[in-house]
Amino acid sequence: MPDITIVADTGRSPGTRPAGRLRRQGKIPGVIYGHGIQPIPVAVDGRELRAALSTDAGVNALLSLSVDGQSHLTMARVIQRHPVRHTVVHVDFQVVRRDEVVSVDVPVTLVGDATAVHRDDGVVAQELYSLTVKATPDRLPHAIEVDVSALEVGSTIRVADLTMPPGVSTEVDPEAAVVVGQPPQAAAEMAAVEAGAEGAEGEAAPAGAAPQAAADGAPAEESGPGSGADGGAAPEA
Repeated sequence: MPDITIVADTGRSPGTRPAGRLRRQGKIPGVIYGHGIQPIPVAVDGRELRAALSTDAGVNALLSLSVDGQSHLTMARVIQRHPVRHTVVHVDFQVVRRDEVVSVDVPVTLVGDATAVHRDDGVVAQELYSLTVKATPDRLPHAIEVDVSALEVGSTIRVADLTMPPGVSTEVDPEAAVVVGQPPQAAAEMAAVEAGAEGAEGEAAPAGAAPQAAADGAPAEESGPGSGADGGAAPEA
């Protein structure tokens, strides 16, 4: 996995108001921490960060942060977003080493056509959408692909059945279901439940309209576990 270089500015002032000014200038406040270094408050260009986290690696991209002439290999460990606009408001960058094993969540994607399931009017029900894996940063997969071509109604693909890339492991329960071939009766029940839920949402819409409008016009709030004065999580070395 190639590194993505981003220039990180230092010397930003702590606090909510300075952080807000940075965001209006297109900057995202953050902090670099880990491996015994003193936490470094930084600000990165918002467009560069979005581009870096929009590659195939997603939020697990390796980021080489250039700070005052020094380079820090990091990963975006905590990404805090605005509760309404969902824009990034703060990032915790954790320093990593190329030879250390890290734990990340990667998406689970289905490939192939479950012909037997469709022929019997069944449904391919995905039960697991992300998987926690361990590997060195250069071996982290972009996703775990699950081939459902041989799936049949009544059969299950479990974590133990997955083919992990070289150097990648997982501690998720091997018996955990990843994808299941549901029979037609179960498929009909699922469709009925979904239809009922949609109907209930439609009936409740008028009553919920006013609160939603109020929420959209509410003052901006920053979210994220352990938010600090400028919206950042308190890093642990």
